[in-house]
Amino acid sequence: MKRKKFHFIGSRVVKTGVAVFLTAWICSILEIPAVFAVITAIVTIEPTVADSIRKGMIRFPASAIGSAYSVLFIFLFGNSPLTYALAATLTIVTCFRLKLHAGLLVATLTAVAMIEVIHSNYFISFLIRLGTTTIGLLVSTGVNMFVLPPNYTEHITQNIESVRRQTARLIEQVFQRGIEVNNHDDVLTSINPADQVYKKIQQTETLIRFQKEESNYHPLGENEKKRFKEIEKQLICLRLIHYHTDNVLNTPSQFTMWGTKEKKTILLAVNELVQGLASKSKIESEKHQAYLKQLSDMFWEETGISRTKPNVEATTFPPEVIIIYELISIYQLVDKYFEHCGPERVTN
Repeated sequence: MKRKKFHFIGSRVVKTGVAVFLTAWICSILEIPAVFAVITAIVTIEPTVADSIRKGMIRFPASAIGSAYSVLFIFLFGNSPLTYALAATLTIVTCFRLKLHAGLLVATLTAVAMIEVIHSNYFISFLIRLGTTTIGLLVSTGVNMFVLPPNYTEHITQNIESVRRQTARLIEQVFQRGIEVNNHDDVLTSINPADQVYKKIQQTETLIRFQKEESNYHPLGENEKKRFKEIEKQLICLRLIHYHTDNVLNTPSQFTMWGTKEKKTILLAVNELVQGLASKSKIESEKHQAYLKQLSDMFWEETGISRTKPNVEATTFPPEVIIIYELISIYQLVDKYFEHCGPERVTN
């Protein structure tokens, strides 16, 4: 049995600790309160440097708004429950109206935390809070850029492999069980991996976006760029395969046109496809073309449409035709997937 590895400390946790230490150290040297700078540093560590900079530019004016409300209501009502309520509420409303959503949390925390420590010199206190916020933003952004720079390539690759295997299992379940049960309503209630695969695809697309943004500050090498483009194309193929599989899953399938021979042909073609995708081994060319030809012949035969003179009156297709069409589409997409894997990464 393989032992699972547990990672208690990730790079983001380490960077947060470093950012907090440096922020507090700078504040101690300048002899100014560190708590507001530390709060800002903690919430400003983002998945990418680009996010840190972009959201930092939002958090600074948001913090200024929170500080201003805090100073105003302390001056008017002193340290009272009304001051806390008004400072927090108006900070949230103002940030929301000005679309400073990324800075709303730190602004509200700053507003309520300042009430306890301001007793006089309101304007000086306001400037100090802006200064500490600036320190927290700059330190956390610098740490995010230079300490353990984000690199999502390995995580993306692992996700792609996971999606590939899950997609192969999903294809097998949808086609084989759907054809054998002859009622996709039963299959729909017993197969949930479609949602799991879709979530993993979305997660991988988010990581790809993070890596693209990060490459503006930490450019990839030529080989890494090439590999990254291949990964993107692989994910596009897998997403389209998922789309066509989902179409099959949602196709009413009371089969009346298929006999035992046709079902066997479909299941053999699916089995060959699943084995190749699951093991990341190219489908043998001769078998591949043979199955595609069989499926294509079945498609044209069952539609009753001439290749040269299409029947323009045909408006709907029976479920058998739709399923064959989707399976042919999946075959072609699997071919494209392997094209983007590179020969060194595919088992022949």
